Amino acid sequence: MASKLLENHPIEGHCLCGAVTVRGTPVRRHVEACHCEMCRRWNGIAFLGTQFGTDFALSGEEHVVRYRSSDWAERGFCGRCGSSLFYHYIPNGNHAFTAGLFPDDAFLPLSEEIFIDEKPAYYAFEADSEKLTGPEVMAKFGVGQESTEPSDEK
Repeated sequence: MASKLLENHPIEGHCLCGAVTVRGTPVRRHVEACHCEMCRRWNGIAFLGTQFGTDFALSGEEHVVRYRSSDWAERGFCGRCGSSLFYHYIPNGNHAFTAGLFPDDAFLPLSEEIFIDEKPAYYAFEADSEKLTGPEVMAKFGVGQESTEPSDEK
């Protein structure tokens, strides 16, 4: 594991064209995968991201296009090159940025896979990660319930 794995140090990444840059300290240095149909349509495969919460700076905001994908979330992408940038969980303001924006050695292995019950058979990850179904995710984050407890997760 490389030197960038220092938990309390910020990392910096950017979209394909470099118009949008994000700098911040991830909540955890782990990559998480979401296999839901929306994430797969958005990325072409599972969303692979890391949680930044609200501790980040985004430059090139004028190039960020936001799409409200549900009652509780929006997704951001670069309007110049089309790179997927983030998933924003609206109830608590947390953001998960796509892992591909950052250097390859910035993260530890895949730690969690969500909506595993929606994952198609044409791909699989080797990581020994926690796996949650859609109903388990919804219960964990209180989506669809009256409570909107803060969450660091997607």
